[in-house]
Amino acid sequence: MDPLIDLINQKIRDAAEAGEFDNLAGAGKPLPREDDPENALLNRLIKESGGAPEFVSLSRDMARLRAEFREATDRTKRRDIMKDMSMLEAKIDLARKAYR
Repeated sequence: MDPLIDLINQKIRDAAEAGEFDNLAGAGKPLPREDDPENALLNRLIKESGGAPEFVSLSRDMARLRAEFREATDRTKRRDIMKDMSMLEAKIDLARKAYR
């Protein structure tokens, strides 16, 4: 066993004896159901840190391109933006499929 295990267990016992686990939110309730239990911790950390699935960040890029398109007056620039939007739409579709 790792030598830190004893220290960790002692810290947990001390905290429990000091009542630090009393009256926690959700006490006595079942844990929330996880669709992906193997990656539950990773998914929670990503969510809490403001991370998002790839298709979400790509959708933000799409919104930016749409705004550029609305403001562009040059036909060549608008055509280039439309090409970028088409490629980005394909990437979003692939990212959504991969996320499922």
